[in-house]
Order: sequence, then structure tokens, then C-alpha cells
Amino acid sequence: MGDAGGRAPLEQAMRRAVELARRGPAWTRNPQVGCVLIAPDGSVLAEGWHRGAGTAHAEVDALSKLPQGAARGATAVVTLEPCNHTGLTGPCSEALIAAGIARVVFAVPDPTPDADGGAQRLAEAGIEVVEDVLRDEVEAAILPWLTAAREGRPYVIAKWASSLDGRIAATDGSSRWITGPAARADVHRRRADSGAILVGTGTVLADDPALTARSEDGELLPHQPLAVVVGSRPLPDDAAVRRHPGGFRSFELADLRAVLDSLWDEGVRTVFVEGGPTLETALLREGLVDEVLVYLAPVLLGGTRLAIADLGIPDIAHARRLDLVSADRLGEDVRIIARPRRAPKED
Repeated sequence: MGDAGGRAPLEQAMRRAVELARRGPAWTRNPQVGCVLIAPDGSVLAEGWHRGAGTAHAEVDALSKLPQGAARGATAVVTLEPCNHTGLTGPCSEALIAAGIARVVFAVPDPTPDADGGAQRLAEAGIEVVEDVLRDEVEAAILPWLTAAREGRPYVIAKWASSLDGRIAATDGSSRWITGPAARADVHRRRADSGAILVGTGTVLADDPALTARSEDGELLPHQPLAVVVGSRPLPDDAAVRRHPGGFRSFELADLRAVLDSLWDEGVRTVFVEGGPTLETALLREGLVDEVLVYLAPVLLGGTRLAIADLGIPDIAHARRLDLVSADRLGEDVRIIARPRRAPKED
């Protein structure tokens, strides 16, 4: 599988394809995918992206913007390997073959068993296939979906807001507001990009949260995640979460993996966990957290109301080491994103 024509133009087109991919919804069972069609002279013929389940995939979306035959001899630059199966839509590999595409460039192989094989099908049809162009960058852009597809469960983000000394509430239990408006607005944007928002019954009983995704002026954002509550204690009939516009689920199960499996079956690919510490700790202990998202406020509270409880770590040698992804200032607060350190892959 070749690399004719140099990498630089392909990388430029791939970065544009990533920009296009981000226009699609981040919360569905389908990945965000972008596509750029390039003429033999290097000019851009058309662009496309996937808008969600049941809509045209990125490749077909781009092809649909051209007259019949106009894509013959062109290069398709796609963030994800073109699919090779029929679901709600037909296989993109066959659409590219039928359009007369001469070369297909993609970044990341499709990890789903029923959709992979597109590269092989294209090569069998005589189309030049170039793989792994900006693979690391594209993997970072669609990491939640890729991780979910590879693990067979939703990508789990454990979020909390705390003081510098790790407290999520004052001694009397009050916690509104530890962080400022910029941090809270960021949380709501991330809620809107998630398939579900998960809390324990203790959080609902203590705070009666709405768990909605809202704009800075309080209006509901266009997408609302499914609201999910886990725990054995009964919830009040008038709990705000029962009226959640994105839907409501409750689980009494102690098996958190089973909860995630159930959400996976419903099409949820990203779960945003907002507490409380009992639930966050349980997920961390069971190795079910893929990303830790912490908002640190420059305040000190003292006391015992810690963000995370006992993780069963006997000594510093067994500490859970995380890889720091980013640390950014939001107003007076700091947002930290870290991910569990994975064991290096064996050769």
C-alpha cells in the first residue's frame, strides 16, 4: 500500500478532515469522521462529515456534493478506515469504488469487528491505500469513541471539582460553588458531548441535581445526555433527575461493569461521572475510569470531605500513576485532565 505524492499535502488534508469530523455529534454510537476529496491536480473537490446514526457517512456525504463521475481519479482523505459493512447505510468502501476513487488515505483502522476490512476491499479493487497518516493526532481527536470500541464499554470520564486540598465540600456539606463560572460552563459543554451523565443516589438525595447541560444563561443546550443514577437507596418521586429531558435510568446493581454494559447496549459510548465520591472511588478501584477531569479552585476547606475515598493502595509504591494530558486555567480555576497510565505494549 503506497504513499505516492508525498505526505505533506496528505497531512494538510487530514487535519482538515479532523476539523470536519468535529462538526459531527460526539455522543452517539457512531464515530466522528471527516473526509476531504482531492482532485489529481491537488485541488479540493468536496468535503463531508458524519452527522450521526442513519445519516450519510463522511465519504458518501462528500461524494454526494459532486456530479456523477466527478470523483473519478481523485484521492479520498478520511480520518477513519472506510467501513465495509451494511448497517443503517451502505458500505463506504463500495461507494468509493463505484465513484472511481483512485486513492484512499486514512489515519486509523476501524476497530469494530463488523465494520473493518474496508482497506482490504479497496486494495482488492485496485485502489491505492495509504494508512496511518497522522494516526496519533486523529486517535487523540476521537479517543473516547476508539477506546469504547476497543474495550466494548463506554469511555468513562470521572469528574470532580475540589479545593486545592482535595475537598469537594465544606464541613457542613455545602459545595456551591467551589469553582467559578468559567469552570462550570466548561462542565456543561462536556455534559452535552456525553452520551450519559452518571451519579450515585447519595448525590441525588443530598443535592437534587438537575444534571442537565445548560448554556451560561441557563438555557438547555441542544443535546442532553441520558441521566443515570446508581445505588440501592430509593429516590423521591419528585427528584429533578426524573424529569431529565435526555431521559432517566436508575440501577440498583452493585456491578458497575454491568451498568456500563447496559448503557453500551443502549448506544452510549461516553459516560460523564459527576459523583459522589463513593461512586467515583468504586469506578477507580475497578479500573473502569479512562479519564480523570478535575477542576481545582484556589481555596482551602480542610475537613474530611475528600473527592476520592480509600482506593486500597497500601503504600506509595502502589500509587495509581496517571499521565497528565493538559492543565489549563479557566478563570481563577485550573482544569486538569489525566488518564491512567497503561502498561507498554509488548512487541
